[in-house]
Amino acid sequence: MIEVISLHYGPVFKRVFSQLEVFQRFTSAVLGIPIKVDQVHTEYEYPKPVGFVRNRYDLFAEDIKQRIIVEIQQVKEEDFFDRFLYYHLISLVEQVKGFQAYCFDRTVYTIVVLTSIPEDQSVNFSYAQGDFNLVDECGKVVPVYPHRMIFLAPRLVNANTPPEIKDWLEFIKDSLDGKMDDSRYGEVLFQDMMEQMRRSTISPDELSAIKDEAAWELAKARFAAEGEAKGRAEGKAEGKAEGVALILTRQLMRRFGKLPKWAQARLDKADTVQLEAWAEAIFDAKSLKELLG
Repeated sequence: MIEVISLHYGPVFKRVFSQLEVFQRFTSAVLGIPIKVDQVHTEYEYPKPVGFVRNRYDLFAEDIKQRIIVEIQQVKEEDFFDRFLYYHLISLVEQVKGFQAYCFDRTVYTIVVLTSIPEDQSVNFSYAQGDFNLVDECGKVVPVYPHRMIFLAPRLVNANTPPEIKDWLEFIKDSLDGKMDDSRYGEVLFQDMMEQMRRSTISPDELSAIKDEAAWELAKARFAAEGEAKGRAEGKAEGKAEGVALILTRQLMRRFGKLPKWAQARLDKADTVQLEAWAEAIFDAKSLKELLG
């Protein structure tokens, strides 16, 4: 068992999956076609904005020979269906420039990886895809548009998950608690990916970005707790602490595994100030005992 920085965090996800071989192997498995690219961009933006919102792709690459664009988006927010449909469409619209005919000369594939599951249960699958092909009155598919969107939910991997991507989703899922059983992954590629996820290999800038993400998740939980108890001063403080304690508990379990009773008792008794202090220090602590005292 080794400790890693979870693929739940965007900087680590991009660090690992922007590696050329990883990107090509992963996208080929997901799409079911061989993908060959020369470069993988992170935080990619089109040179000129398209549409009314400037969008940025977590990972972006183009297979020049096949005229294929592949986008990968790692996501934790709950508006992903609409947001990534927009991203997908922008990569199509961007191709229609100037006075040319309405011609999409490159196929666009958008892969969305969901490292958390929305509470509204809108996701109950490990793999789902949609395309723009037509279906006639007899139920026959008319293959007009090959563009596709693929949504992946590693936390929900199951017996029906397509076998060609199951190992990839299980690898991502295994990382989400911050610990991985390295004996499960004999392939050199997966071993190299785990090495990229070790804390000792993470740069100070990447670690800072990870902490920013963790702080934002904590803030969102705090805002939600405050909103639910709005107008009730005493209940507001209690709800705020409960919200912070909930998100902190999830972070601690990802980092250290199942919490012992003494640790849970410490969390239950702590006020909001103490909980937030622990949340800020979580990535620097080597053990639960060191963090919670």
